Amino acid sequence: MSKELFERHKQPWKADEAGQLRTLAAKGHGLKAIAKALNRSEESTKDFAKKNKIAIAKKR
Repeated sequence: MSKELFERHKQPWKADEAGQLRTLAAKGHGLKAIAKALNRSEESTKDFAKKNKIAIAKKR
């Protein structure tokens, strides 16, 4: 499993990114798809969603 390199390492979240996260999560997208759309790591996306009480669908 190869790790992707993120050029935006440790960048603060912007309001439009948070809005896009909420929209994608409400549509039922999974963590991997949301992280890729936002150009963020899955870990960063998961942590931000948890802090802001945004439920992300678990793909099975």
